[in-house]
Amino acid sequence: MSWGKTVNQSFKTACAAAAIAFGFAGTATAQDADFAGDRVELIIPFGEGGGTDTWGRFWAPYFSVFLPGNPTVVVKNIPGGGSTSGANQFEARAKPDGLTAIGTSGSTQFPYLLRDKRVQYEMRDWRVVLASPTGGVVYVNSDLGLKSAADMKALETVKLRYGSQGATSLDLVPLLAFELLGLDVDAVFGMKGRGAGRLAFERGEVNIDYQTSSAFINNVTPLVDIGSAVPLFSWGAIDDDGNIVRDPSFPELPSFPEAYEMMKGEKPSGPAWDAYKAFFIAGFPAQKMVFLPKDTPEEIVQAYREAAQAATEDESFVADRQATLGEYKQIVGEPAERIFRTAVNVPEEAREWVQKWLTDKYSVQF
Repeated sequence: MSWGKTVNQSFKTACAAAAIAFGFAGTATAQDADFAGDRVELIIPFGEGGGTDTWGRFWAPYFSVFLPGNPTVVVKNIPGGGSTSGANQFEARAKPDGLTAIGTSGSTQFPYLLRDKRVQYEMRDWRVVLASPTGGVVYVNSDLGLKSAADMKALETVKLRYGSQGATSLDLVPLLAFELLGLDVDAVFGMKGRGAGRLAFERGEVNIDYQTSSAFINNVTPLVDIGSAVPLFSWGAIDDDGNIVRDPSFPELPSFPEAYEMMKGEKPSGPAWDAYKAFFIAGFPAQKMVFLPKDTPEEIVQAYREAAQAATEDESFVADRQATLGEYKQIVGEPAERIFRTAVNVPEEAREWVQKWLTDKYSVQF
């Protein structure tokens, strides 16, 4: 069986297994939870201005409105270590009382999946509230002379620079994509978030960048409008069969598999492609998630899930989400649990291939 089939089957099997498990779960009630007069911290383990920060600041006031007792919900940024610093602090200090939650990104999941030595958290123990699927767009400086993805072959002879949070962060997806495309990209590590990468792009320090959908819509579209940035392709989205299709938020842009075919003249295949697809699925269909600590009482978990569900049905949420979240359905409760289980079950073959590649390419030690 090929890795590609394994990746697709893992996507379907993990969802099915979780669904069966939940069939035996009891129904919890949120009626005993009350946050009146409380202050809730939503930890965002990144600096301000990036996609996860933008997303978290969008969600925070809705939790304040819809959680029982209308607590004050504040965002607390804890950047560092490609998000592992904030996640480690959440693991060590957050109490199971509902007063501390964390909003994660694929950059939190990937070090965990790759067994990064900085990771001191056990994500599988956390209680998921919601999952926000997202996408991402790769763009370049207009000074390179490209007008669209149709001009990408011109990049074959160009030296590119990319501001990265780290090779085991969510930047693993773009770094693998650049490798598959055969681009000569110098990754400049140490960025404290994708917002920092975008600012480096704006200063002219790097000439290729990617932002998740919310950050691209809010912060990069103005650069496109003034002609300083040229979008090339999106990562794409996952259909019900586990295939990568065009991103509904950017239907005019080719997906990464389309961009690859435009660049190489053939469809992507092989171990590198299978590894890329596995980590793309782990990082983007459930790219941003809200968690509570392990051992959080069921009534508190349910209160958060009901608040998230109520928010998605609120008129102002529906009216405003396009500008920040894009055309993605927010996934709440048990469906979020199922997609989370998919995200943390990357095939072992893909994990091993990526670990070897990271060691050979970037001297990452596991």
